[in-house]
Amino acid sequence: MHQLTLAEIARGLADKKFSSEELTRVLLARIAQLDPQLNSFISVTEELAIAQARAADARRAAGETGALLGAPLAHKDLFCTQGVRTSCGSKMLDNFKAPYDATVVARLAAAGAVSLGKTNMDEFAMGSANESSYYGAVKNPWNLEHVPGGSSGGSAAAVAARLLPAATGTDTGGSIRQPAALTNLTGLKPTYGRVSRWGMIAYASSLDQGGPLARTAEDCALLLQGMAGFDPQDSTSIDEPVPDYSALLNGSIEGLRIGLPKEYFGAGLDPRIAELIHQSVKELEKLGAVIKEISLPNMQHAIPAYYVIAPAEASSNLSRFDGVRFGYRCENPKDLTDLYERSRAEGFGAEVQRRIMVGAYALSAGYYDAYYLQAQKIRRLIKNDFMAAFNDVDVILGPTTPNPAWKIGAKNNDPVAAYLEDVYTITANLAGLPGLSMPAGFVEGLPVGVQLLAPYFQEGRLLNVAHRYQQVTDWHTRAPAGF
Repeated sequence: MHQLTLAEIARGLADKKFSSEELTRVLLARIAQLDPQLNSFISVTEELAIAQARAADARRAAGETGALLGAPLAHKDLFCTQGVRTSCGSKMLDNFKAPYDATVVARLAAAGAVSLGKTNMDEFAMGSANESSYYGAVKNPWNLEHVPGGSSGGSAAAVAARLLPAATGTDTGGSIRQPAALTNLTGLKPTYGRVSRWGMIAYASSLDQGGPLARTAEDCALLLQGMAGFDPQDSTSIDEPVPDYSALLNGSIEGLRIGLPKEYFGAGLDPRIAELIHQSVKELEKLGAVIKEISLPNMQHAIPAYYVIAPAEASSNLSRFDGVRFGYRCENPKDLTDLYERSRAEGFGAEVQRRIMVGAYALSAGYYDAYYLQAQKIRRLIKNDFMAAFNDVDVILGPTTPNPAWKIGAKNNDPVAAYLEDVYTITANLAGLPGLSMPAGFVEGLPVGVQLLAPYFQEGRLLNVAHRYQQVTDWHTRAPAGF
């Protein structure tokens, strides 16, 4: 049962081949047996999961249907979940139990999804390797000595290891797409505003976006259907109709114009990954797609712009964690200043502290115009590049990451080297565009992903291209040995 995709589970439940409770118990047993190798979960909610599974079975017995009714999944541990620890991978929130459900959690629960627990993540979603978590690094099931990518690495590792069929993630600079690429999954970052951020603990508010991680585009379509939609509680949520993503999957891509940015294939890209990308392009050409070289001239400025904007927003968002209202509080403070200083110094890890300091500096008097304002201007130029490109092409294709997964600890002494792993993904966040990563092959036994980008609210187009590609390739069906 653990090998079934979300779509296969939906069909099996509808055909009464098994119950949600039976499936849930199988997966909970796998988590108990295998997750100690991976460290992909922070909290396993066994009692809640069984109760939700029984409720889903009762709803089906009463005649209710639905693709997610009784389907098991897990949430990245920054989605507030009522009565369940929501830690954000940090000591700061190790003792925090959310008093309410995030909109994403509530919508999926209403659809009948069964939550098996909360997955491990980089602390406050800051990282590209899932090594900054207070609960320890997550391991890549394809090679336990390697990282699974971050910050949604716990969700990615759990799905890749067949501990569950799908999970939620968030993407601020590539944190769904990059771990999807490094663990052989399909991961989708929707258009900014497509999925509600209410109840999602913020890292960088103008960049964060929730989305699905699964093995196939078909599964991502099912999960996104349950997550997406306008939310009046989120001021950045956009009131745009949500199409039937599953109905769009099988459309022809004959004549689809795919752009290959020349900037994606420079010196920083592993040539073995470049070769796999070109093989993927050939498969899409066989399906009728038309390939065209394009240019995104301001891409070279994306990383410096991102690492000014994101830390600036983080320094503001994380100011609420002061040891007073909730979360970690230092012991025996001498006075209020000591309480603030020691609670934050002891509660936040090194990477979070680094980004808070960078962000506070960029926003400080005398530096705001020189750094933050300039970064926002670059952001607009990057968006303009995409808008110009989408006048000529329907989809942009390239690598998701410049390299396969690296060994745990290999980049710990060089944060910039880890930041550079996001070079192909962060532009979508800066522009607010939807992006998808899909499996495209292996380099020395480690998975590689292809990234697709589309105009605003064209998630259905991305899922369509990925689904058609997955109908003629089998990369997405391959599982790591031992899982």
